[in-house]
Amino acid sequence: MEFLTQNIGTIVISAGLVAIVALAVRSLIKDKKKGKSTCGGNCGSCSMGCACLGK
Repeated sequence: MEFLTQNIGTIVISAGLVAIVALAVRSLIKDKKKGKSTCGGNCGSCSMGCACLGK
């Protein structure tokens, strides 16, 4: 119990960060299932030159 009282700030902040990361991953998975992409589709301004699309 002493451990918890001494480290409550670290525990709360860590739990918050874990929740934020989990929500971000959940959002990415939902977008992927819907067929959405993070690519803007503008290959002219892409540094990869649409290599990610296999062109």
